[in-house]
Amino acid sequence: MTQENKPEKILIIGPAWVGDMVMAQTLFKCLAKDNATIDVLAPNWSRPLLERMPEVRYAIAMPLGHGEFDLKQRYQIGKSLRKEAYDRCIVLPNSFKSALIPFFAKIPKRIGWLRELRGILLTEGRKLDKAQYPLMIERFMALAYAKNTPLKQPYPKPSFSVDSANVELALTKHQLTRDKSITVMCPGAEFGPAKRWPEQHYAVVANHLLDKGGKVWLMGSKKDAEVTNEINRLTQNRCHDLAGATSLGEAIDLMSLADCVVTNDSGLMHIAAALNRPLVAVYGSSSPQFTPPLAEKVAIVRKGLACSPCFKRICPLGHLNCLKQLAPNEVLTALNQLNT
Repeated sequence: MTQENKPEKILIIGPAWVGDMVMAQTLFKCLAKDNATIDVLAPNWSRPLLERMPEVRYAIAMPLGHGEFDLKQRYQIGKSLRKEAYDRCIVLPNSFKSALIPFFAKIPKRIGWLRELRGILLTEGRKLDKAQYPLMIERFMALAYAKNTPLKQPYPKPSFSVDSANVELALTKHQLTRDKSITVMCPGAEFGPAKRWPEQHYAVVANHLLDKGGKVWLMGSKKDAEVTNEINRLTQNRCHDLAGATSLGEAIDLMSLADCVVTNDSGLMHIAAALNRPLVAVYGSSSPQFTPPLAEKVAIVRKGLACSPCFKRICPLGHLNCLKQLAPNEVLTALNQLNT
């Protein structure tokens, strides 16, 4: 193989949020079409996501936490990556500091959107036209191609590869069975309460499904345990509360068994979509016009009030009507439509 025909070796500086990392797989799929070798530098928590993306060769752990600058360590990381001789780097986060490591690694092509005066660190800093690329996945995918290259539709969708042996291990570890219809509920939202449908509403839906003989698994992080505990209390402890009990990898493997998922706009929503699970997605302060779940069977439920989407972590008006006024019957109707 000549040097000209040799597949590119590409480093991706990955995002710091679960949902964004899932959606980044659309970019990886675009690059993989040209047989590129793709490595991703990202927080270590994202490894279970990247391990389930066949397009990614290596997940390289980023030792610095979200918000940490530490110029010296960034220089050391960049210097250590020089031996990899990457041809190109695509920087997905918008911060100045996220562009430092590929600069220090002396990667000859460093591409990203212009933010925080970081153009001096990029060889190709692009000005983002939000009207041209309204979807986050479009903003990711556009960086795979030359500037202003039209994106071909249909867009690739995130799709995780799940090992059945790992699924069985997770079932055994958490003493779960799949003898009945399984609905996974993801009532948390790392971003903030303006994305969280009230737990009382989740409990109404859960009680309906449980009364019909189904199973309900509650999933989330330790931070969501207070919410899932309340839902379980309101369902007479009939749900399987897994919030904070599973690793991220186990959560992915168990969610692959779901007959349906009911979820807020969250990282777990995007994981459910990457597993191609039928899902009902509840939107409050955010918008499905920017970060929709990319599965084949999706029902979006939202009120569409004049004050939403506000994209705030906490309701700026103090009432949270975009979520409180969204009745459980609307979600139950959406579930029924998905199952017909």
